Amino acid sequence: MSGAAHVDYLDLAPVRRAHGIVKLPGSKSISNRILLLAALAEGETRIYDLLDSDDTRYMLNALRKLGVAWTQGGEQFVRVRGANGVLPVKHADLFLGNAGTAFRPLTAALALSGGSYKLDGVARMHERPIGDLVDALSSLDAEIEYLGARGFPPLQIHPGKIRAGADVSVRGNVSSQFLTALLMSLPLLRANTVVKVIGDLVSKPYVEITLNMMRRFGVEVVRDDWQKFSIPLTARYKTPGDIYVEGDASAASYFLAAGAISGLTGGGPVRVEGVGKASIQGDVRFIDTLRTMGATIELGANWISAGAGPAAALAGKLRAIDADFNHIPDAAMTVAVLALFADGPSTLRNIGSWRVKETDRIAAMATELRKVGARVEETADSLTIFPPAALLPATIDTYDDHRMAMCFSLVALGGVAVRINDPGCVAKTFPDYFSVLAGITEH
Repeated sequence: MSGAAHVDYLDLAPVRRAHGIVKLPGSKSISNRILLLAALAEGETRIYDLLDSDDTRYMLNALRKLGVAWTQGGEQFVRVRGANGVLPVKHADLFLGNAGTAFRPLTAALALSGGSYKLDGVARMHERPIGDLVDALSSLDAEIEYLGARGFPPLQIHPGKIRAGADVSVRGNVSSQFLTALLMSLPLLRANTVVKVIGDLVSKPYVEITLNMMRRFGVEVVRDDWQKFSIPLTARYKTPGDIYVEGDASAASYFLAAGAISGLTGGGPVRVEGVGKASIQGDVRFIDTLRTMGATIELGANWISAGAGPAAALAGKLRAIDADFNHIPDAAMTVAVLALFADGPSTLRNIGSWRVKETDRIAAMATELRKVGARVEETADSLTIFPPAALLPATIDTYDDHRMAMCFSLVALGGVAVRINDPGCVAKTFPDYFSVLAGITEH
């Protein structure tokens, strides 16, 4: 629904079945990584299938303010003229909304660029921690000032002399974006640098995306398990020329879940195009969870299809699950809604990173699941969901969190009406989500 961004709520009627094919938008995580690497690279990069959303617009606007020239090649591609490691503008104020994939990497790149920069965002961004990244950059003598609460945005970066060639350590247990930000930015120093991770690293597949994208731009990082990353003296970003953005595997989870849920009552399958066997995104492993819960999955190089398996269809229920979801925290939100359609209680473990996302997703998810009739037990880093005998119609608050809106739209597949408050929040990553969903559902 293209008008969703301008309304207070969206009423979803009970869905009888879901079936069809969805062309996925580009991945947010890949899009913003490519944009920054293209800006830092030598040469011109043409980026195809770039996600058009709030988060990518914040990154594009920031790059333009920093003197990086880019143009839109119609709807086909975005052309970025790389700055060859030296951002032209040395004084800028940047507003980055709630885009963590823009705020964290830009903080690191600008701290190493020898200029004066202010980075700010919406109120929720002021609650999202960044202290571990600032501490790591400060160990290289970067001068970064907190303009509000210590450890949180907004930030003022001051020009200073960076200590090139020193090892740097960063905690890994809060957000993988801190490590990603360092890895992407340290080649600017033109020095041998080792990044050491303190403690366990969360969301490792997102770091895999970072390493893959850096490789595409000519920088090979040597990884020693998940504790040490070495960037060579010779590291230089060079354009790959043309580069394509994969479809968003996190977004795929909603439609694949719809296929599995609808299959319980004779609907499905649903096929997504843009990700498949060749995907570099960790969230594609969501299909492993679907299989465990009784879904039937088919996939090709660039597509995945999901429906209900014979046993699940016969029972009219998915299988309950008890699993660690540290590796796919975003797609795990879809699992929490799938648990409403399971044959018993499901537990999602090791999801503590949800607490510092667009909202406190553990608390928000627990609150909204209870509205539709579930009993929910919440800990610091887990949720246990007891599905109700019958789903209840409900008005869902979305907390300015795109994934809350998209996840809870799936409740309508249970044959109940759902009101989604602030449906426009999906513009962060998938502005057309509700119209795309409507295209594969029947009432």
